[in-house]
Formats: sequence, structure tokens, C-alpha cells
Amino acid sequence: MPLALYALTIGAFGIGVTEFVIMGLLLDVGHDFHVTVSRAGLLISGYALGVVAGAPLLTGWMSRWPQKTALIVLMLIFTIGNIACALAPNYGMLMTARVITALAHGTFFGIGSVLATSLVPTERRASAVALMFTGLTVANVLGVPFGTWLGQHYGWRATFWAVGLIGVAAMVVLAAFVPHTEAPKEVESWKSDFRIFTRRPVLLGLLTTVLGFAGVFAVFTYIAPLLTTLTRFSEGAVAPILLVFGGGLVIGNLLGGRLADRNLVGALLGAIIALFAVLVFGAFALHDKVGAVLFVFGLGVTGFATVPPLQIWVLGKAEGSGQSLASSFNIAAFNLGNAIGAWIGGAVIAGYAHGLNLLPWVAAILPVSAFAVAWLAIRLERKPQLA
Repeated sequence: MPLALYALTIGAFGIGVTEFVIMGLLLDVGHDFHVTVSRAGLLISGYALGVVAGAPLLTGWMSRWPQKTALIVLMLIFTIGNIACALAPNYGMLMTARVITALAHGTFFGIGSVLATSLVPTERRASAVALMFTGLTVANVLGVPFGTWLGQHYGWRATFWAVGLIGVAAMVVLAAFVPHTEAPKEVESWKSDFRIFTRRPVLLGLLTTVLGFAGVFAVFTYIAPLLTTLTRFSEGAVAPILLVFGGGLVIGNLLGGRLADRNLVGALLGAIIALFAVLVFGAFALHDKVGAVLFVFGLGVTGFATVPPLQIWVLGKAEGSGQSLASSFNIAAFNLGNAIGAWIGGAVIAGYAHGLNLLPWVAAILPVSAFAVAWLAIRLERKPQLA
């Protein structure tokens, strides 16, 4: 794989840390700002909605830029946002800073995915995208557990200062290794770019992404209270268990890329079915310490096994028109799923006396819906061929 792909992976690592580390720090942030766990969980939703807003705005603007310049500027926005998080004096300012940080997220992965697929042969496109997304998964193996430990011992603000330094390092690496590309000489209008959303396979692919990841984050957003309340782990055990989740992410992401290179449809449907099975297993496993660790690992594997096939599916359906925009919107769809999942999980916890026990069952409904949408998209795609 070209060195430029590893440079993209470093940027993805920084973004992964800042997106996911807040989950291990919800209790600390809630205590510091005197807010409930469910309200602290909205920091995940706020970030996700920032991704959704930033993806179309920044991608449409930066699609006329050289890819290297765009990626470096996006990491600058990311770095400034994390410094603002570290300095936030109250909950409202922290939410605002999280949204600012999130604006760069979708466009970075959107432009980065298109660049990654252009650097390798066609038959390795899914693996190239998976390699870039490995930055997100390695963030969960190394960055998130360390960031959780750092926040618990030195205050959650120290974690955001550390992530800001990662952003600076990512800018340096991107400047050194990503090849320079010229800005497009002939560009179409925004209206032309948005025509991709008149394509039914693209829309159904985005909806599949939203529903699948809503299932993951309805549970994972509240993994700290689940482990400490239901499984009765100590708070100090959360960080090592997040390390197990991160290991699952790495395996699932790379496995999803390999399988998607061989059979895109089979990899997509199989990953969604496996996610449903793991969530049902979690309803029972979270009451046992060994079972809970196995559940967290399985959630990581099946959750991220869907990422490469979904990204390649949407890119393929947008072939030749607005690929960067479609790719960015798919990242926005991942994060919209995160926001919806976090909201659903918070509503279940707040609305029911035994809400934590219900979370895996409620979450399992969402991948069933994702499977139905994906199946419909595939059937509609094949109909002209069968006629």
C-alpha cells in the first residue's frame, strides 16, 4: 500500500480518538458540569450532528481544492476544535467546541476515501478504504483507552489537549506523504454534484448505514454505565475493556475490507446479520463479566465489519459524479446513526426503570431494519439484470 494511505490513517487516528474517547469520560464530564449521564451522552449526538452538517458544506466547498490542501486544512479545524474542548468553561461551550471539531470529520473521510481508492488497483479499493479506517480502529485500541486513563487520572481536559497534539502531528504527516494533486480545472455546479441523491441505490445505502450504526451506538454510547452497573465492573476496568473493543474494531474493519473485495453484497449482509446476533447475545452477556468482555469484543468486530462494504457500495453507486460528496455523506450517515443511537439509548435509560437492561434488545431492532433496507437495495439493483 502507498505511504500516502498510512498518512491518511494517522489523520483518521486523531479523529477516531476525539470521537470515541468521550464515551469513556461521560461520568467524569457529567460530574464536573453537574449533568446527568443521559445529558452528557448528548455530547456524542452533538458531535455526530456536527459531522452531518459539515459533510455537505465543507465537501462542496473543498471539492474545488487540491486534495492535499483540503486534508491539511481539515486537520487544522480539528485541532482548533479540540483545544476549544480542553478550554471549555461549561457544558454549553464544550458542546459547541465538539460541534466545531466534528465539522472536519465527514469531509476528511469523504475526500480521503476517494483519494485512497485512486491510489490502488480496482480490486483492492475496499482494502484501501479499510486501511484508512484502520486509523479509527487503532484509535480505539490505543488512543481511547489511553485517553480514558489520562482523563480519569489527570482530568478529562488533559485528554483533549493530547488529542490536539495528535492533530498537529497529523498535519505534518499529511504534508510530508500525501501526493500533491492539482485542483480540478473543470468543475460542475453544486446542483450537478447533488444529482447523486436522485439515485435510489445511493439513498438506500445511506439509510442502511444510519440504521446499522444506530444499533451499535445505542449500546456503545453507554458502555461505561452498562459495565459498571449491570456487570459490576469497577470504573477503572472500563479503559482496559475499551481496549478489547478496539481490538475487535481492527479485526472487523480489516476483515470487512477483505471480504468486500471478494463479495461486496455477501460481506454487507453477513456483517449486518452478525451485528444483530451480537446485540441479542449482549442482552444476556452483560450480566456476566466474561460474557460482557466477549460481547464488547463482538460488538467491535461486527460494528466495523460493515464500514468498508458500505463505503464502497455508496462510492460505486456514485461512480463518475460527486464521489467525494457521496463518500462524505456516507460518513455523515455513520454519524447520524451514532446520534440517533445515542438519543435512543438515552431515552430508554431515562424513560424506564430498568432501561440499561433493555438497551441491547432495543438496539437489536435497528440492524434488522438495516438488513431489510440493504436487501431491498440489492433486489432493486438486480431487477433490470433479471428482466
